Amino acid sequence: MMYIHELAKLSGITTRTLRYYDEIGLLIPEKKIETGYRIYEQQHIDRLQQILFFRELGMPLDQIKDILNAEGFEQLKSLRQHQKALLQKKHYIMGLLETVEMSIQSIEEGLTMTNEQKFEGFKQQMIDDNELNFGKEIRGKYGEDSVLAAYSKIQNMTAEQYKAVQELEGRLLERLKEAMELGDPTAAIAEEAAELHKRWLCFYWPKYTKEAHAGLAQMYVADQRFTEYYDSRAGSGATQFLTASIVHYTQMD
Repeated sequence: MMYIHELAKLSGITTRTLRYYDEIGLLIPEKKIETGYRIYEQQHIDRLQQILFFRELGMPLDQIKDILNAEGFEQLKSLRQHQKALLQKKHYIMGLLETVEMSIQSIEEGLTMTNEQKFEGFKQQMIDDNELNFGKEIRGKYGEDSVLAAYSKIQNMTAEQYKAVQELEGRLLERLKEAMELGDPTAAIAEEAAELHKRWLCFYWPKYTKEAHAGLAQMYVADQRFTEYYDSRAGSGATQFLTASIVHYTQMD
């Protein structure tokens, strides 16, 4: 049993935060009727640990609440998922540290550092993020060999290719926004957005087909996580519009 100030000291978060978690129903302690003090039992401490794990991964509080309150929530399974995510994060940080150390050495000791080495850590982050967020889905749709081949293409990108793919995505998002203003997914500017999306994919895919392109677009609207990617960057409805544009584009002669 712990009082609120004891749990705050143990966990490293403020009493104000704990009170807020109580107010929104995320972490509801027992309360002594005569004093009104918040009392935290072991189950509350374990739940707070889960909350902090999810927060470390950048998950919003309302989503954390839904997950923890869901019927059939399994603590052990959740911890293993946290472990996997944190190991991937550790791998990314270690890669960045290695890149930083090499950059320092190249300046201090006059060592030669290739352009590819300068971007190695960032390319690994692209792979880790994709694997964490969409690994299961893309393996189910395209198979293990295709996924590994795509990751290999990312790892083998030159500095120029890495820069080009970042710029290409920026152009794609700008064209998508402009096309949405017209409201016609079959318009010429929408076709241009679909073409840019194809060129962007070709940096990652070992082989392009219209069927696979259209199938990926359908996955965008079928899975909320994919939908949020474009909607958060180009505006509400962007994913639906892009999907319609890609379907039209892939049906053109």
